[in-house]
Amino acid sequence: MDKARLEAFSDGVFAIIITVMVLALNAPDGTGISALAPRISIFLTYVLSFLYVSIFWINHHLLLSATRRISPAVLWGNINFLFWMSLVPFFTSWVDEHHADMVPVMAYGIIFLMCVVSFRILQWTLFRTHDADAPIVRLLRPGQRSKISIAGFVVAILMAAVHPYISLGIYVAIAGLWLVPNKPLVRAIGDGDVCGQNKNGA
Repeated sequence: MDKARLEAFSDGVFAIIITVMVLALNAPDGTGISALAPRISIFLTYVLSFLYVSIFWINHHLLLSATRRISPAVLWGNINFLFWMSLVPFFTSWVDEHHADMVPVMAYGIIFLMCVVSFRILQWTLFRTHDADAPIVRLLRPGQRSKISIAGFVVAILMAAVHPYISLGIYVAIAGLWLVPNKPLVRAIGDGDVCGQNKNGA
């Protein structure tokens, strides 16, 4: 199956998600600096969502760069992942206007938790299409960051019942965990090792 079509379609969805999010930002009614003050929280939520979408795109790009086989299960796993990603603009808009309310902040965490879970499902389907010694399998087994992220989202979702701002703080911290991508995988892709050989053909 053609991996290029899968990458092109996925990149298009990511681009649309970012476009929809930025189009949801409304300009202030006034013309002075003070008119921006009520919009600061909305802008910060946009920045956080943009950061999460960027992190998922980078990891998705690395995942597909290390992929050499595509199966129907992989296609459906990717569709499932993109479905949850496509809901990010909706829940971002909800939190924009209700960032101090429990249910919107909970829902915001749930959508990103589902993005993480669906991404892990996509990885699992890709693992099943490759040999056990393939770089994508060796380098992308669930690590501490994945476990911490899932646990962190669960805690943050529950903490929204105590104070939504605590949850938002945890969401920011989780994003910080993923600012640096998987170094071994980046190195393997750069060296050509995902193809089973390095740049010198050894």
